Amino acid sequence: MFPFDPTRPARRRVRRSLARTTRQVTRSIEDAAKDAMKDAVKAVTRSTEQAIRETRKATARSVKRTVRHTEKVAEAAFAASGAGSVRRPPGRFVTVDGLPVHVIVRGRGRPVVLVHGNGTMAEDFSICGLIDRLAARYRVIAIDRPGFGYTARPRHRLWTAQGQAVLLHRVLEQLAVERPLVVGHSWGTIVALALAADERRPLRGLVLLSGSYFPGHRFDAALIAPLAVPGFGDAARAMVPAKMSAALTEQSFRQVFWPQAVPARFKARFPVEIAAAATQARAVSEDAASMNAAVTGLQRRYASLTLPVSILAGDADAIVKAGEHAVRLHTTIPGSTLRLLPGIGHMTHYAARLKVERAIDEVMTRR
Repeated sequence: MFPFDPTRPARRRVRRSLARTTRQVTRSIEDAAKDAMKDAVKAVTRSTEQAIRETRKATARSVKRTVRHTEKVAEAAFAASGAGSVRRPPGRFVTVDGLPVHVIVRGRGRPVVLVHGNGTMAEDFSICGLIDRLAARYRVIAIDRPGFGYTARPRHRLWTAQGQAVLLHRVLEQLAVERPLVVGHSWGTIVALALAADERRPLRGLVLLSGSYFPGHRFDAALIAPLAVPGFGDAARAMVPAKMSAALTEQSFRQVFWPQAVPARFKARFPVEIAAAATQARAVSEDAASMNAAVTGLQRRYASLTLPVSILAGDADAIVKAGEHAVRLHTTIPGSTLRLLPGIGHMTHYAARLKVERAIDEVMTRR
């Protein structure tokens, strides 16, 4: 046996060669990976920039369509009664992020903001007489929420209660309104509470009329909520003739006023043709579908509210059960006041307008 293995140097050379080859291959792979990563980053960056440009263009187109739609509505979209008769907006427009928001502003003094419910519009507060009565001593601002009255409801935005509260905040900001008292009716109470819970705008207080404040089952909401489904809702609304849609709208008004009769001034002045239009019908169904989610998120904030809150509800309300909502809210919000109105239905600002005015005056004097 030889003391020296003649194959050992050869094996060492092979191992060194393999090591060099491995390092070279590794460097080549790393360099290729870096180049590929750079190319991928460039591609993603280009794709992202392109997507941003396309999104900006789409948003700009949507805003332009919204403005055109609102201008048409404002100028001549709705015939009030006969041929040649044109319904014009009773207020003016405040543009927020490209969306013209219709507002009615009357009077001078401390500000009172009126937020309408589902299926109506700012003009409802004028028809019931509340705007004129309050304008004698306050500055009154009534707003058409998105999709109602003369305010459009762009599809590229999600109009939650919080989103509508932010829009209301921006409108009041442009109108230089400070520490308003906010009055909400029905679905409008949710927007009012969302605005109070947001705390970005100090409020003087809340007056809440006939609101749903906790999640639960409402037959009217369950009936129309499926129409909020994109595509299906549009198709379903398109299949309903205009006269039938107007008739259904008038039937719903009889239900919300019950047990009171629909007032003659409401029949004469309320623009049923606007309320029955496809845009407002979509807004009604979307708000109905989102109501439970909205109050589920808000109810955790009720107990922490410290501003004056006055709650009014009719004990004969066929839409919202006062015991399940108004009474429960009163026990949840510290220092709140509650008025249960005997024999009064859902439309408290018509059937008990003087009591609503009194509640507003009382909250105004509390702080």
